[in-house]
Amino acid sequence: MPDFSLENALHARGLTCVAGVDEAGRGPLAGPVAAAAVILPGGFIDPGLNDSKKLSAKKRESLYQILTGDPALRWAVALASAEEIDTLNILRATHLAMRRAVAALGVTPDHCLIDGLPLRDFPWPHDGIVKGDSLSCSIAAASILAKVTRDRLLAEIDAEFPLYGFAKHQGYGTKRHLEALRIHGPCRHHRRSFEPVAQLTLPFDRA
Repeated sequence: MPDFSLENALHARGLTCVAGVDEAGRGPLAGPVAAAAVILPGGFIDPGLNDSKKLSAKKRESLYQILTGDPALRWAVALASAEEIDTLNILRATHLAMRRAVAALGVTPDHCLIDGLPLRDFPWPHDGIVKGDSLSCSIAAASILAKVTRDRLLAEIDAEFPLYGFAKHQGYGTKRHLEALRIHGPCRHHRRSFEPVAQLTLPFDRA
């Protein structure tokens, strides 16, 4: 389970404003990638944070409400669109969403804890923490906000394009999704640069 060890080590160095940063949606064939940045307040009581992938959808929603309902907690979620993913590639688009999320916090963090490897040209001092969402409460909180936000967006896309089942698989390449792509072709939310979408010859502007 994540704890505050990484944050406390930074606080001991006088870095009091520490932001956890994580993303959701790098692997799917459709939809944006979402990134969240979270600054947990002093005295924050952990309500059961963990890597969002290890939590049920119901638990993630509950934690989302707790986190976003805390007036002392600073948070922001930002996106990089499917079009930006196709233009930049998924790695650069993910880093763009992370920069947007930190910039939207409204304060300048002293330091960021980012899930994964360190980022080149990131505007703020940071550490890349591999499997950080299982180690740091700040990163775990960010992973939950990013995941819930993206899942809600895919539910909205599902209402617009119900043929693909986005609300159930969130754009990942499940058997149902691949079959729908084979039959109907991609819609405008699909990532054109991703296999197998890139191999399809049907139009990308399906209504």
